[in-house]
Amino acid sequence: MEAPDCQGSSSSRFAPLPRLGDVLPEVIERFGAQRVLGVVLVEASPLAAIEHGFGHKVQSEVMARLGAMVRETARRFLDGGELVVSGETGRHEIAVLIFRRGGDGAFYRSELPTLARALQRALEQRAGRLAYPYVRKLPILAAGYSAVIRNPFLGVDSQIRGVLEEARGDAAMRAQTMARRRRYEFLGVLLAGEVTSVYEPIVDVATKTVFGYEALARGPVDSEFHSPLALFDAAQSEALIFELDCLCRRSGLDGAIGLPAGTRLFLNVRPTTIHDPSFKPDALIRTLERSRLRPSDVVFEISEQESIASFDVFREIRDEYRNLGFRFALDDTGAGYASLQAVIELEPDFIKVDRALITGLDTDPAKQTLLRALQSVASSIGARIIGEGLDTLEELEMLGALEIPFGQGWLFGKPTPLRATE
Repeated sequence: MEAPDCQGSSSSRFAPLPRLGDVLPEVIERFGAQRVLGVVLVEASPLAAIEHGFGHKVQSEVMARLGAMVRETARRFLDGGELVVSGETGRHEIAVLIFRRGGDGAFYRSELPTLARALQRALEQRAGRLAYPYVRKLPILAAGYSAVIRNPFLGVDSQIRGVLEEARGDAAMRAQTMARRRRYEFLGVLLAGEVTSVYEPIVDVATKTVFGYEALARGPVDSEFHSPLALFDAAQSEALIFELDCLCRRSGLDGAIGLPAGTRLFLNVRPTTIHDPSFKPDALIRTLERSRLRPSDVVFEISEQESIASFDVFREIRDEYRNLGFRFALDDTGAGYASLQAVIELEPDFIKVDRALITGLDTDPAKQTLLRALQSVASSIGARIIGEGLDTLEELEMLGALEIPFGQGWLFGKPTPLRATE
């Protein structure tokens, strides 16, 4: 992702929260007068990476958005006497400070956990927008709580520091519990093989007929792992990319039974796929036979999202499979992953141009110039280009004018199974 112009961005529309240190005299006074202090704290240290990637101003903007969400949620549950502050210096956290008089058991048993649950729901439902577009997927953020009764034998600052630490610890425990639950659920999906495939048509630009179908993985419907992005994000977090890739490949082949005659199946594989025993030529051909497919029906899509350690080694493997009839496509070209070096080194049969270069192609002369140059490179190595992400007829017509042979995108319909689900 290209970094936005962080330093020149306009100021946040969200007013920054006061810092705890700035309101500490008020906190001390109200705590002493009312004798009970409750804290509900959102631990946001996973957002610290934004500062290193995009700068302090962007980091401040994201924390201001988070603060506004916390303040809005707190106002729906509290009487307005609370203080919503950013945490101690150097910490990425938002704290809601609530003051009550003693003798109110419902405060700790009901009011604090209710607000913490409401904040947790808000984080899960809305936090994805907080850090957009600076992170692709927001990490787990958790809300914890605690309370303290004023003890005049102890220093007030010590008690305030202690209740904050307890709330942080509670939030950290909840974050660990959420991460563990997510891992268990993802492992359940993986071990049960609950990945299916839908197929997106690749169309001949000149004849408007279907040339092939790309198999796209989907997790269980109505689960957080339904989208391929969520699936692979979870697999990346749990170091299970290889296992998920194997499952997606099997699903793509299983769902391709009944592939229309004369069309190709585009199957996404990662460079590490070569280490999968079921991908060895003999085993793979037996699998294809069960799906009533021949090697000449299959195109392996290689993405440089997982780097190729050695082009020389990969070319040897490519040639072995190519001699059996398989073909290769290089995916993500133009998205910042696939370089021209990869195009030259791998000499794929197909070059899939990322939607970033296709969207608005009909009105963007610079993109047209890039496509012409890439078409020239493709012709020199005997490759054919597929334009991804087609949304309009005008983009399709421009592909034709540029003599790009194939297109793919929702212009031709959303990805669907090739046959009815049994």
